[in-house]
Amino acid sequence: MEQMKHGAYSAVFIDGTYEEGQRIVPRTERGGRGHPAQADKEVIAVDADMQTVSARELHEKLEVRYDFRRWTEYNFKDFSEGIDYFGVHIDVSGNQYGGQQSVIDYRLSVDMAKHLSLMSKTEKGKLCREYLIAIQKAWNAPEQVMARALKIADEQIKSLRNMNNALTEDVNRMKPKEVFADAVSASRSTILIGELAKLLRQNGINTGEKRLFGWMRQQGFLISRRGTDYNMPTQRSMEMGLFEVKERTINNPDGSVRITKTTVVTGRGQQYFINRFLQKQEAG
Repeated sequence: MEQMKHGAYSAVFIDGTYEEGQRIVPRTERGGRGHPAQADKEVIAVDADMQTVSARELHEKLEVRYDFRRWTEYNFKDFSEGIDYFGVHIDVSGNQYGGQQSVIDYRLSVDMAKHLSLMSKTEKGKLCREYLIAIQKAWNAPEQVMARALKIADEQIKSLRNMNNALTEDVNRMKPKEVFADAVSASRSTILIGELAKLLRQNGINTGEKRLFGWMRQQGFLISRRGTDYNMPTQRSMEMGLFEVKERTINNPDGSVRITKTTVVTGRGQQYFINRFLQKQEAG
């Protein structure tokens, strides 16, 4: 199992405000390109790759009077599973002898976590919400969303030009969208489905994350059956090399361990879906 460190961006808050000199700001305020800064102390852990928050950790931070099960049943009913949150099984310490047990947790979108923090009507909720707003502002600059994909495309195009002058002429004849699609296909980097939706919009396809998830389930690329495998790749799409499932092992401060799974799109998958939508658009 691939073990990855849990990435999070942090800020220090004093009475609901940023401590001077330690607030998270886009680099544009400091004369450079937008980029989230690392501060000294986090309020709640935010997965830097997925931009999600652990529901169990949020429940603990908010210090609400209801237990976790009742809290989720009451508060999750106005949100959509697979869009605003998804379930994961995590391993936690079961007893003092080192035994472990598997429990359900949920990965919440930052927007959902902000809403739940506001609904708690507590000082801790206010603190969490302000922190999540700061994280989101620093991370969601448009150039940040596209930075990795554009870098991949640029590096692959340069490599192709150096390897073969004849291929350079072919690349010059290709449309920019085709150049980009070939570049990401040859890359080993993966992106989230939400980032793929943004790439499609950059290529003139009118879609969003929710619609793309629904389309992939309808077309049989993702599992549509409700359960722990919901929105996981189908056997067919895995055999086509369109997706990978990333597992992350996260060590909690209390010594327990959480294991999360998320579906990511491979370079081949990015090329496949971009070309498929572009062909459909041209045929229409």
